[in-house]
Amino acid sequence: MDAVIENLPLFLEGFRNTLGLLVLAGIGALVLGIIIATMRISPVASFRGFATVYTEIIRNTPLTLVLFFCAYLLPYLQYSPGYFTLATIGLTVYTSPFVAEALRSGINGVHVGQAEAARSIGLTFGQTLSFVVMPQAVRMVVPPLINVFIALTKNTSVAGAFFVFELFGAARKITNLRGDEVLAILLAVAAFYLLVTISLGLIAGRVEKKVAVLR
Repeated sequence: MDAVIENLPLFLEGFRNTLGLLVLAGIGALVLGIIIATMRISPVASFRGFATVYTEIIRNTPLTLVLFFCAYLLPYLQYSPGYFTLATIGLTVYTSPFVAEALRSGINGVHVGQAEAARSIGLTFGQTLSFVVMPQAVRMVVPPLINVFIALTKNTSVAGAFFVFELFGAARKITNLRGDEVLAILLAVAAFYLLVTISLGLIAGRVEKKVAVLR
C-alpha cells in the first residue's frame, strides 16, 4: 500500500477530474437527452427524423471514435478549449441518446389517455409534456437513468487516452513510477470507481423508494 499512499495526491487529482467529467457530462447529457426525447415524440416530422437519425448514429458509434473526433478534429476546425472540455463534450454527446431512450421509454409508459385529456382542456404539446407526461415518465425511469450515469462513470476512463488526467491517467502515471506495485495501484483505482458507482446505486434505491410512495 505504500505505492498508493505515496501517490495519493495523484489519485485524488485524477479522481477529482473523473468526478468533474461525470458531473458536467451527466448534466449536459441529461439536458440534451430531454431535448432529443422531446423531438422523438414531437408532432413535427422533421424533428422526429433528426432525433431518430441522431440517436441511431451516436448509439452505434464507438465512444473512442467520438472522443477522437472531439480531441483531434475539433481543434483542427479551430475550436480548442482544452482537452478536458473536449472530453466533456464527447461524453455528453455519446451519453445523450441513451438518456433520451430511457426517457422515451418512460414517456411511452404514460397512458395516452392522460395526454389526450390534457390536450382536450387546451394544453399545448409543450405544456402537456412538461406538466403531465414528463413528471410521470421521470419517476418510471430512475433506475435506467442511474444505470446510464454509472456507465458514464466508467466511460470517463476512455478520456485518459486523450490527454485528460483522470483516474485512468493517474493509474498509468503511477504505474510508470511504481511498476512493482501494479496490482495495488489497479485495486486503488477500482476502489475509487466503486465509491462513485455504489453511491449512485444507493441514491437510485432511495429515489426509487420515494418515487414509489409518491405514485
